[in-house]
Amino acid sequence: MKTLLLLLGLGISQLSFALSAGQPAPHFSLSASPANPALQLKDFQGKVVYLDFWASWCPPCAKSFPLLNQLRADLGNPDFEVVAINVDEKIEDMQAFLRQHPVDFVTAWDKAKQTPALFEILGMPTAFLVDKQGKIRHIHSGFRRQDVSALRAKIEQLLQE
Repeated sequence: MKTLLLLLGLGISQLSFALSAGQPAPHFSLSASPANPALQLKDFQGKVVYLDFWASWCPPCAKSFPLLNQLRADLGNPDFEVVAINVDEKIEDMQAFLRQHPVDFVTAWDKAKQTPALFEILGMPTAFLVDKQGKIRHIHSGFRRQDVSALRAKIEQLLQE
């Protein structure tokens, strides 16, 4: 299964999603832990959110994190946030990954795998660009360095709306 997800994450296959642009993003609430307080999508109401699903075993995820850090810093806009939800089986795998690839954005571990099911995730990484009203505006699967400029343009457009 990981091989299929990895191949999809590398952008080798076009994906189709049951969720589509224009639909409201599903609401979720991840359980609180000492390391991560409760996280809900509604916590970011009024912001543009890049909601990223990732795993420690995903090479494109390792490439995306520094670029997402830089994009967030470059935009420097309080109305934009990156929220990364980890889907690893063990929290230790997530923690080791984050030690190697530190981030300045919100991360959470979804032990129960409820959010990937809600968003019908088919591959890693998969991200949803959510507008200030909570609607999905763009779905992004895989990650390549050249994706950043198009993502930036979409985010800047949503910030101006």
